[in-house]
Amino acid sequence: MTEGETRQSKPRPVHPRDAASLILLDGIGKKNPRILLGKRHAALKFMPGKFVFPGGRLEPCDRRMNIAGPLDSRVETRLLKGRAGAGPTFARALALAAIRETFEETGHVVGSGEFGGPERPPPAWRTYAAHKCLPDLQDLHFIARAITPPSRPKRFDTRFFALDARAVTARLEGFAHADAELVQLAWVRFDEAEKLDLPDVTRQVLAELRGRLKAGMSHYLPTPFYYQIRGKWRREEL
Repeated sequence: MTEGETRQSKPRPVHPRDAASLILLDGIGKKNPRILLGKRHAALKFMPGKFVFPGGRLEPCDRRMNIAGPLDSRVETRLLKGRAGAGPTFARALALAAIRETFEETGHVVGSGEFGGPERPPPAWRTYAAHKCLPDLQDLHFIARAITPPSRPKRFDTRFFALDARAVTARLEGFAHADAELVQLAWVRFDEAEKLDLPDVTRQVLAELRGRLKAGMSHYLPTPFYYQIRGKWRREEL
């Protein structure tokens, strides 16, 4: 190194944020059920113009929202694998984040109206709670976990859940529009989804979901965990 030169080090990878996504399935038990996807705004920095499952990052308020029913114990156990010091509240918050983000992005209210809404919901949950229902986590399936590659400027550690669309108690209009994060919503079958402009991770999770449906959607089935090391994808089972 000559005088005046400086050693340039590679920037450290961005730490991934905890996130969750929800796959709503219309027609579970049928040969080719429909899946809800949303098209991201073309001006967004993260996955612009791609079709994705609704979802987003975990927020502190997700730890404080009341629920109608708990996660299946097998789902909870897999959500906590590899998260030293995390407990049931963290696992529950991930599932709640998926439900909240789905409501915020699509207007689909997922939950149970049997007990009414919470008396004092956290601020980010107030609009959801106005529909007099509580999130019910009992029938959520944990389909996959994936971490955005280290080279990306935005990174998420995302847990993908799936749920029968019969858990939707209300479908509100106007959430997807030209100026929203999702500009379009589409209920599509697997073969139709595969022809859309999908991120690699969405395409892989779709394949995992398809295989899980064929295997009976049992909570005993393992959940894959995808992450990248030195530019190569690794797959583990939780």
